[in-house]
Amino acid sequence: MKVDILAIGSHPDDVELGCSGTIAKEISKGKKVGILDLTRGELGTRGSAEIREKEANDAAKILNVAFRDNLEFKDGFFKNDDAHQLKLIKKIRKYRPDLILCNAPDDRHIDHPRGAKLVVDSCFLSGLKKVETIEDGIDQEPWRPNNIYHYIQWKSLKPDFVVDISNHFQTKIKAVKAFKSQFYDGNETVHSTPISTKNFIDSIEYRARDLGRLTNVDYGEGFIAARLPLIENISDLK
Repeated sequence: MKVDILAIGSHPDDVELGCSGTIAKEISKGKKVGILDLTRGELGTRGSAEIREKEANDAAKILNVAFRDNLEFKDGFFKNDDAHQLKLIKKIRKYRPDLILCNAPDDRHIDHPRGAKLVVDSCFLSGLKKVETIEDGIDQEPWRPNNIYHYIQWKSLKPDFVVDISNHFQTKIKAVKAFKSQFYDGNETVHSTPISTKNFIDSIEYRARDLGRLTNVDYGEGFIAARLPLIENISDLK
């Protein structure tokens, strides 16, 4: 299945936190979008891999993505090596995205920058003819996306550009809150983590509002480009 956009996250909920407003917007415009999680998030303090899988599927339905897949890499311990790269390359060649969205190159969780580098390196290798992969008994053709954009999640990194998600912010919040085991729900008896606080769930809105303030819209999502973006006309910039 070919998609226009493949959104990749080191853990279930990374995509929702980082770029689900953009995903919802692109799907509303007729684009085909898929989500690929690298791990099941089994080291998370709250919930379990099984609970997070159900929550991830619920969030995927809210966003109306074409599919959600999981590579089941080892949470906290996956590596950017040839074994992991080849597994990711097979997915890139299977889904043939024009654009990939992935974790930030610098972030609080060690899996996020590691996952970002794994994606960037795998995308390059995926375009090489002599890197051979087989899927369902068939030799895969090389494929390299046109660009890779890193969504911003925990740290307040400076984006290269901002997407207006004003009409899709509520869908983003709904998708994030599908991960009930991870985020604030008023249940103080459950062990608290940095992302389970009310401050964190509130930060999703005030950070999107701040990016909107800086770009003269209501809500925005910021992205860092893996390579220099190109526009056709200077008037396309707002």
